[in-house]
Amino acid sequence: MSQLTTIKSIEHLTHDVLHIVLEKPQGLNYIPGQAVDISLNKPGWSEKKNCFTFTSLPEDDQIEFTIKTYPEHKGVTNELLSSKPGDEVLIYKPFGDIHYKGAGIFIAGGAGITPFIAILKNLEKQNLIAGNKLLFANKEKADIILEERFTSMLGKNFINILSKENLEGYEHGYISPELIKKYSEEHLKYYYLCGPPPMMNAVEGHLASLGIADEFIVKEGF
Repeated sequence: MSQLTTIKSIEHLTHDVLHIVLEKPQGLNYIPGQAVDISLNKPGWSEKKNCFTFTSLPEDDQIEFTIKTYPEHKGVTNELLSSKPGDEVLIYKPFGDIHYKGAGIFIAGGAGITPFIAILKNLEKQNLIAGNKLLFANKEKADIILEERFTSMLGKNFINILSKENLEGYEHGYISPELIKKYSEEHLKYYYLCGPPPMMNAVEGHLASLGIADEFIVKEGF
C-alpha cells in the first residue's frame, strides 16, 4: 500500500545531492534513521521504487530527504533532477534497523550519512548530542553533505576523512583501525555504520580487529 504526496521544494545541497521536501502523508510514522521506498507518480515510473532515508524528524509537519543523484544510472535519482514542486510521489511503509542505542561514533561514507542526519538532529533537539562523534568519509571537500550543519552540531567531534584531497584540518586517506582508535573513547560504546558495501565490509573488519563486539555495532540488517 502506498500514499500519495507532492513535492513542496527541491534544491541542490552539493553538486550531486538534492534536498527534497514533501507534504507529509496522514498517519505516517517512523523512527529517526529509518528509510522508505518511494516512486514517482507518472507514466513509466510508478512501479520503480527507490529506497531513501528520512532526514526530517517524525514530529515535523513535512517530510524531507537528502538524496545523492546518479544521472548515469538513468533511474529515479536522475528523474528527480528534473522534478519540481507539485510533482506527485508515492510513499510506502517505513523500515530500517539503524536507530540510536546510546553514545557512540557514527561512521559514514558518502550518501551513507543520511540515516545519521535525522538521528543527530533528534539528539540535538533533546540535548543528548554531547560526546557523540561523526567520522565522515568522502573523496573531496566538495562532496561533504551538510558540512556547516554538522560542524555547528558537533564541533570538534565532527571528523572528515578525504581520500582524494589533503587539506589542513581534514584527515586524509581512508577509515582505518588506527583512525577509529584515535577517536574512540571509553564512554562511546556504540559504533553506527552506514556507507557503500566495500566500505562497510572494511570498517566491520576494522572494528573486529579492535575487539568491538557485534552487540555494539549498529547497521542496516539485510
